[in-house]
Amino acid sequence: MEVEEQSIEQFKGQSRLPKFAVPKRYDLALKPDLSACTFSGAVQIELSIIQSTKFLVLNALELVVDQVSFTNSHNQKFVPSDVVFDSEDEILILVFDKALGLEDGVLWISFSGVLNEHMRGFYKGTYMDGGVKKNMAVTQFEAVDARRCFPCWDEPALKATFKITMDVPSELTALSNMPVLHEKLNGQIKTVYFEESPSMSTYLVAVVVGLFDYIEDSTADGIKVRAYCAVGETDKGRFALSVAVKSLDLFKKYFSMPYPLPKLDMVAVPDFAGGAMENYGLIVYRETDMLLDIHSAAVNKQRLVIVTTHEVAHQWFGNLVTMEWWTYLWLNEAFATWISYLATDSLFPEWEIWTQFLDETAEGLQMDSLESSHPIEVEVHHARSILEVFDAISYEKGSAIIRMLMDYLGDDVFQKSLSSYMKNYACKNTKTEDLWGVLSEESGVQVNALMDTWTKKKGYPVISVKYEDCNLEFEQSQFVYSNMHSDDCWIVPISLSLGSCNKSKNFLLETKHCKLDISGLYQSSDGNSSSFEKNQEKLSENFWVKLNIGQTGFYRVKYDHKLTAQLKKAIEDNCLSASDRFGILDDMYALCEACQVSLSSLLSLMKAYRKEFDYTVLSRLIDICSRVAKISSDALPNLVNDVEQFFIGLLLFSAEKLGWEPIQGENHMGAMTRERVLMGLVNLGHSRTIDEAMKRFQAYVSDRNTPLLPVDCRRAVFRAVMRNTNTCNRNGFESLLTIYKEAQSVQEKSRVLRCLASCPEPDIVLEVLNFTLSDEVRGQDVIYVLREISLEGRETAWTWLKENWDLIIAKCGDDMLLHYFIRNIVTPFSSHEKADEVEAFFATRETASFAMNLKQSIEQVRIKARWIESIKQEESLEELVRGLACIG
Repeated sequence: MEVEEQSIEQFKGQSRLPKFAVPKRYDLALKPDLSACTFSGAVQIELSIIQSTKFLVLNALELVVDQVSFTNSHNQKFVPSDVVFDSEDEILILVFDKALGLEDGVLWISFSGVLNEHMRGFYKGTYMDGGVKKNMAVTQFEAVDARRCFPCWDEPALKATFKITMDVPSELTALSNMPVLHEKLNGQIKTVYFEESPSMSTYLVAVVVGLFDYIEDSTADGIKVRAYCAVGETDKGRFALSVAVKSLDLFKKYFSMPYPLPKLDMVAVPDFAGGAMENYGLIVYRETDMLLDIHSAAVNKQRLVIVTTHEVAHQWFGNLVTMEWWTYLWLNEAFATWISYLATDSLFPEWEIWTQFLDETAEGLQMDSLESSHPIEVEVHHARSILEVFDAISYEKGSAIIRMLMDYLGDDVFQKSLSSYMKNYACKNTKTEDLWGVLSEESGVQVNALMDTWTKKKGYPVISVKYEDCNLEFEQSQFVYSNMHSDDCWIVPISLSLGSCNKSKNFLLETKHCKLDISGLYQSSDGNSSSFEKNQEKLSENFWVKLNIGQTGFYRVKYDHKLTAQLKKAIEDNCLSASDRFGILDDMYALCEACQVSLSSLLSLMKAYRKEFDYTVLSRLIDICSRVAKISSDALPNLVNDVEQFFIGLLLFSAEKLGWEPIQGENHMGAMTRERVLMGLVNLGHSRTIDEAMKRFQAYVSDRNTPLLPVDCRRAVFRAVMRNTNTCNRNGFESLLTIYKEAQSVQEKSRVLRCLASCPEPDIVLEVLNFTLSDEVRGQDVIYVLREISLEGRETAWTWLKENWDLIIAKCGDDMLLHYFIRNIVTPFSSHEKADEVEAFFATRETASFAMNLKQSIEQVRIKARWIESIKQEESLEELVRGLACIG
């Protein structure tokens, strides 16, 4: 474009910055004022002007620009004639009278801003020091909030090096991506100079200023790793430090690529919107995900490991090799999710973590069953909509298809390919096709042809299978809850096992229909296939077919009636792996919710899980029990007690086997299973469990060190207390609030918050919701309350949301926290009328930053409404439910 044709208007409404200039190096100085909650700074940006222009266009938001100048390679200084902020597009336009030529130069900008309270950009956090609340400063730049801290080219492909300097109070610690080069003391202020970083994207830049202690360790090759914690709490960071050191060594070997920086710091901060953030060389955590103490349950320990390995993996996948644009976010998040499980399995093989990975797969399948889902590679048109793709598609579906591909290509080929990918693209940016290219070259398989349907379009298939005359007949179609599916086909890696002969087969399903003759799989030892006909009657006694062995494929399976009955018997006879039992149950539930099979069929299958004891399968069973009980309260109010009685019967085997007290020599999985089963029984209203919980709670109120309430039982007990709370009996509620206020452990605080809104009394729920917006609950912790609102409190929560919408917007801004308010308050409803009401409320409000989230939430309400209509039409359901309840 000719210089004369350039105008300010052409830069507005664009998703990407113009390519007139490319940043190469930032020299950034920041001066936070923790008392005034403001900051000032200056940045010198070394640029290459690659197209003659009168405009420099970069990103800036909520900043005051004081002075600007550009100095070219001939030391000529240019001051812009106009400085234009466009807050809608989050850009800063610098207008020059003369065109800047094709050369290098330095852009200098001085600026100032406010340390905001929304946990994004450069923000204010608080901590306690000797009983006094004090301020600290933290950054969170992903996805597009570096621009809130300093003017920059805030796009992942525009990598540059960073030289950072900070002026901070002398008694505080200042951290950044790189090690401290030196410090200079000037009275009560010290200037901290950090080493220059390697090339990286702006969203990975980080600084933290606060009062910390630290502990440190080193990797096998001398990389120094530190865990920064609140003063006096370093012991709580010791386990995370150990996991980080081991992970660095593990990933170095796996990728055949050393960790690129001289140090890795981890810091736990009291106010953080996400779980953790993988800033290059400085991982920032919310305290619950990095600290471990005597109040940490087994589930807390496991989450800490997964979060830590995820963030350390990002130092390679995301930081060293970075996606070219947010369309390819999955290259960061899906791979970090998948490999965090690989690392956790290596560190703690007894946790059976790959079976637990099925929870990730299930979450991806659930979201991708919505009409309002989106492809893994999704176009991003505005900065504020980027956060919406940090979801179950980018993380869970993405990681599940990676596992599917690894299973198809083989572990060794996959690992070798990733090593080559790291080597080829270190310090660069990539798109999906770059990864497919490396995998294709190493494996000899045309990976792009295999995988494009999985990343470039939304949805996934359900494989319908029936058995007739020694043939398995397959048909694939898109699985969507609405049944309004497309005619798309996927290339599906199918695996199947035949039960009575311990045989398996793998093949690619590339068409809509397929038929497979399985008589050959029953060949006798002499190769004579006639044994199939001779022994068919005998084989049929134990015959079953299971597709998607180990649930490594990202698809669902719908079996015909006869195959379903045979699989049910195989479950009862304990012939299937935990992963396969999980898959059969999860698929049947999804098919029922989509009104493709009856609730009667689902309940009949669930009966086969009466003696289930695997943690992951039990967790899914309990979750399905909870969901079906809730839908029954709307669809079958006169049968809901019978439904719950049947479900209680499914859990009593495991409950009696586990008991309340930890068993001597019990492993991690036993503790997690006990917590899950007790929670399930409390939620279903099992009187014996609730009575025992109340007794143990009273002992805990009297003595916080009592052995009668082990940490892994507390969440179930706290839930029982709130389920028994009402306006006439508030003692348990008041005791829980006291426990929350007095607790020194962040896990104990979050454990209390998770149960408070589960009360069946609407007035108590309202009180709890108001409590969450008070100063006694940190903004980051609101999510714990919102996730557990009782079914009885859903109408109260919706009214509260409407009445407090402006206050919630002021508190959360348009950040990710707002999505939790929408999702957790809207989705519990189950009628078209309520969906209409939600649509009407938001029709007159700004929803750009959560439009997709809102659409998905409303769709889920309508899915349940259709499901209720289907359940009401089942004629024999009442007889079945009453019969199952009697058995229970």
